[in-house]
Amino acid sequence: MQVNKQATIKEIAKKLGVSISTVSRALHDHPSIGLRTKTRVQEVAKEMNYEPNQAAIQFKMGKTFTLGVIIPELRENFFSMAISGIEDIAFENNYNVLFGQSHDDVEKEKAILATFKKNRIDGLLVSLSKATKNLDHFLELINADTPVVFFDRVPKNEDAYTVSCDLYKSSIKIVDYLWERGHRHIALLKGPQTLQATNERMRGFMEGLSKKRAKTDPSLFSSSDLTQQGNWDAMKDILSQKNRPTAVVAFNDYVALDAMQYVKRFTKLKINKDICFVSYSNLPMRVYLETPPLVSIEQFPYEQGKRAAEMLMNLMNGKTLTEKQIVLDGELIALDS
Repeated sequence: MQVNKQATIKEIAKKLGVSISTVSRALHDHPSIGLRTKTRVQEVAKEMNYEPNQAAIQFKMGKTFTLGVIIPELRENFFSMAISGIEDIAFENNYNVLFGQSHDDVEKEKAILATFKKNRIDGLLVSLSKATKNLDHFLELINADTPVVFFDRVPKNEDAYTVSCDLYKSSIKIVDYLWERGHRHIALLKGPQTLQATNERMRGFMEGLSKKRAKTDPSLFSSSDLTQQGNWDAMKDILSQKNRPTAVVAFNDYVALDAMQYVKRFTKLKINKDICFVSYSNLPMRVYLETPPLVSIEQFPYEQGKRAAEMLMNLMNGKTLTEKQIVLDGELIALDS
């Protein structure tokens, strides 16, 4: 099968007997070119299978029309929904998107960033890995005038552009929900201390208990590295305490599922009877589980991705933003609602 070769501006000009600059102006709808000439040039360009040289256009404009996105795990429903929001905004603005997964490894995060820099991305969206302790590798990009916007897992940095969910207020809502249902021994299964999200959950949890004038029991706090074994170890630690909790606030739905699996496999406790779980993320599959977390916080991943991409577009277009940090209100979703 013969494939039609793409024509060049030079070939179109030769066929029409006009200058290369005339063809170029006609193809770009320049007002100095008459309608008749413009129409003829565009017709011949179509006949000859002409396609604009995007690399040349991008070079002239000083842009690649490419965004970079770094996330911890694409397989997590939260991040796949966030990507949908990012892609929708990118498509509307004629941008391509390059994705990379850090798998919560800071060295992989740095390697992905290095690859993106070689591809000369125009801007970066990133949700930090759990191992990221400083922003030095991102600051190099920012100092080179490439804007960076963080979403969901964001740094505690007043100068950073961020989009996130208010986990502090959401955690207070969780404590209120459990307290109203008679729970007085509430455990907190935390994530890594390096994550700002862990600290915000903890802060809200403590404030929620303080408002009830309840004494906190540090023995019911346990941290996980977010792996299955880490979640099991944290749950084992919580259940080994003298004051066994009647409710556990887990870092997210995935952590809650692992913790519930531990209870089912290694204890005689009945979930949602002897002990219940609440969490964050509001995974769609939660409603199909036989014994799901009773409550989960909706963090609006699609909206986070969309708002972060919109913020990045504005920065790339040189706009001055009055709001550097967008914080969305989380919504408590109960199965009985």
